[in-house]
Amino acid sequence: MSNAIDKTPDTPAPAGLPPPVNVVEDAHGITLHADLPGVPKDKLSLQVDGDKLTIEGELSLPLPEGMASLHADLSLPRYRRVFTLSKELDTEKVAAELVNGVLTLRIPKAAHAQPRKIEIQIA
Repeated sequence: MSNAIDKTPDTPAPAGLPPPVNVVEDAHGITLHADLPGVPKDKLSLQVDGDKLTIEGELSLPLPEGMASLHADLSLPRYRRVFTLSKELDTEKVAAELVNGVLTLRIPKAAHAQPRKIEIQIA
């Protein structure tokens, strides 16, 4: 399944920075690792619509009281990235976890695309 996921060129939404994402495929599905530093769980949105997976997150980098930022490497306050998923993936069983600014998404293959063993009958 070499086309499990296509990195669809984003038509950038207003003020959206595409986060770096690693995609790992194995016999049972795909795992995506997206770097979303500064995005808390309550400001993260994951959506599957048909064959499109959309990752959106809003940065939340609070400054201590009385301090102001003089320089910021990230000038856009949002992350946004859209992927086109293969029909071989089961989008009903997506699992997501956010730990230390890294989003991990696991999308298994659909049952019809899973490897299976075929028994040989003796006649």
